[in-house]
Amino acid sequence: MDRLRQRADFLAVASGARANGKAFVLQGRRRDDDGPIRVGFTVTKKNGTATERNRIRRRLRELVKRLDVISLRPHHDYVLVGRRAALSCDFAIMLGDLRSALHRLNRQPPTERRPPSTALNDETSKR
Repeated sequence: MDRLRQRADFLAVASGARANGKAFVLQGRRRDDDGPIRVGFTVTKKNGTATERNRIRRRLRELVKRLDVISLRPHHDYVLVGRRAALSCDFAIMLGDLRSALHRLNRQPPTERRPPSTALNDETSKR
């Protein structure tokens, strides 16, 4: 299992399916290559100070380490977006939430979300 590091990879995964949990949002997307499973972690600045964000990120990394590899699909990228609740949530509950989120994500059809249409903007600019 590898890590996602580049912004373009995070943006590509953001266009895929997502499943919400109390302490995180799980995003997933199938890749066309035969590479290994990749996982990325992100926590926005609105979740607290740098120390708190790092603690959230460490907890999310530990969740993935303790997760069964069977739960993750091959040739997929996953991103865990941490929420502030990850600081105070029980670790066993978070692990169960991650398994549940992966199950929900795997059941979703493999359609990608599209960016908002610019047709509305074109109509209003003609007036």
